[in-house]
Parts: sequence; C-alpha cells; structure tokens
Amino acid sequence: MIAIDLNSQVPLFNQLIQQIKAAIEQKLLLPGDQLPSIRQLASELDINTKTVAKAYSLLERDNVIESKGYRGSFVHPHARKNSNVNIAEWLNAELTKDIARYRSTGATDSEIRIAFSHAISTDKS
Repeated sequence: MIAIDLNSQVPLFNQLIQQIKAAIEQKLLLPGDQLPSIRQLASELDINTKTVAKAYSLLERDNVIESKGYRGSFVHPHARKNSNVNIAEWLNAELTKDIARYRSTGATDSEIRIAFSHAISTDKS
C-alpha cells in the first residue's frame, strides 16, 4: 500500500505521513485498523526504523493514529477528521504573522533570526 520514492525531494517520513493520511481519506484504512510495526514497515520499505518512528510519532501527535503500547499502532477513531489538520501550514502562517509584526517595530531580519535561534535553543520545554 505504501511506496517510497527515494529520489523525491519530499522527506521519507513526510511521504509516509502523506500516504497513511491518503489511505485513511480513501477509507483503505479504517478506525481501529492496526498498522504494521515500525520494524516491519521499515523492513518492507527498506528504510531506517527511525524514519518510520518519526512518521508514526507525528501521526500520533496529530491524533491520526494511536499507540497502544506493545499491542502496536492503530488508526485513531477520529483519524479522517484529524488527518486534515496540517501543523506545518498553521505554523508557517503564524510565524509569517509574527515576523510581519516584528518587522513593523523596526526589527531587522538578522535580529529576528538571532532572537528566534536563541529562543528555540533555550526553550527546551
């Protein structure tokens, strides 16, 4: 069901996320369906387990899948609704608004980058 394009510019974990969400949208994966284990999927696709783990982690964060410990990962009951949420788009829109606000106060792009870098490296919460 999942095919990875190693030549694509899209990172492998993003390809996995997109394809799992597409399978949910097309009702190929239904709520409660079990997903392959991280090791199994990595082996089938011949990719690193950390790549699959990252994709699963982000899907779980967005309530598209849910982990049930040693029993595995399953499609979340509200996966179809939740798969339409795009954190990256939201984050980009929010940062764009914030940057415009910072520029309106006279801050330079260099000052904004330095402040952002400092804030992200010191806030480990």
